[in-house]
Amino acid sequence: MTFTAPRGTNDVLPAEQPYWRWIRTTAEDMAAAYGYQPIDTPLFEDVGVFERGIGAGTDIVEKEMFLLQPRREEARRFALRPEATAGLCRAYIEHGMANLPQPVRLYWYGPNFRYERPQAGRLRQFTQINLEAIGSADPALDAEVIVFAWRLYEGLGLQNLTLLLNTIGDPAARAPYLEALRAYFRPYLDELDEDDRVRFHKNPLRLLDSKNERTRALLAHAPDLHEALPPAALAHFERVQAYLQVAGIPYTIDKHLVRGLDYYTHTVFEIVPPGAGAQGTLGGGGRYDGLIELLGGKPTPAVGFATGVERIILNLKANGITPPPLPGPEVFVAVTAEGTTEAAFALADELRRAGVRAQLAVGGHSLKSQLRLAGRLGVRYTVILGEDELRGGTVTVRDMGRGEQQPLPREQAVAELARWLQQAGRT
Repeated sequence: MTFTAPRGTNDVLPAEQPYWRWIRTTAEDMAAAYGYQPIDTPLFEDVGVFERGIGAGTDIVEKEMFLLQPRREEARRFALRPEATAGLCRAYIEHGMANLPQPVRLYWYGPNFRYERPQAGRLRQFTQINLEAIGSADPALDAEVIVFAWRLYEGLGLQNLTLLLNTIGDPAARAPYLEALRAYFRPYLDELDEDDRVRFHKNPLRLLDSKNERTRALLAHAPDLHEALPPAALAHFERVQAYLQVAGIPYTIDKHLVRGLDYYTHTVFEIVPPGAGAQGTLGGGGRYDGLIELLGGKPTPAVGFATGVERIILNLKANGITPPPLPGPEVFVAVTAEGTTEAAFALADELRRAGVRAQLAVGGHSLKSQLRLAGRLGVRYTVILGEDELRGGTVTVRDMGRGEQQPLPREQAVAELARWLQQAGRT
């Protein structure tokens, strides 16, 4: 019997690792530059964190959560996290982060889990980057998060992206609009598909984001949400746009953009690449001023965004963008005789302690085979340690680029190699 990775998951092999390291390093460096601090949360949370935070009527909670079966009867139920924001807000409340200087700026990186049909850009285990600013209602924070997302993609080389932007107000402001939206759609209920009929009853705002062609056609004459919002909500949205204009970030207002989670308020946004399909969104987010309160905290404004690493990689590959290679060995230590293996092992260890990336030959292969391997590894130097070198207290250093070699006293070899690599420019 042979085993394979579970459906909807991927092994990230060494050849793919440069993409992952590049994206994560770029995001982490940017987060530090913006003043966002790293945080990690558990892979699983109490189910209530997601039922309250995301919304009990959402597809994520009703259809896509991985529920955990405890070994013995427990009062609490747990689920693998389907998204990170609710758990981050739980941590904010639990650890008294409201007592810190506000807003608290948080950066998060990790896997999430959703049970859905796997396809390109949609996996059952997927990795996200989150940026969250909790504790301020200032529209400058909305814009800051959006600019961060835009600059992240820009820094990775992605171009011709579209920023879709909208405001959906807060629940109190939306209430009369939702009744008007229900009244508009009620005569057409029989024409809606099953999912949109559920949305009609549980959260009609989600109808604005429907992918069903009949629903989208009906939306052309549906009530306009912006006309129902109070002046304060529209003023907040205008300030967000003003900041984006100052930053030179182009955007398109999409009045039907609502995002897929119930906790959003006011600003919502998505960033999509050219020709993006249903699963083409690179990232998105918005303001969620009521989420902390839903999870048991005091009313606390917040804003954030998430982006999928796998989707970024798909777009990098589609655009022919390759990441910088990961650092490889700089020196290869070759062994030409059985009696020199311990001395070679000690030399490789000493090189590494001196900050030189060194790989030791193993397996007793011929010197010719070892040099061939060193060439494939792309090392600058190969250090040859044979019986003659061991007796004479020397090593032979081969410059792999020039094909030249020279002896060095063993006691000077490590310092000399480190100096040569520094002069040549470390990779």
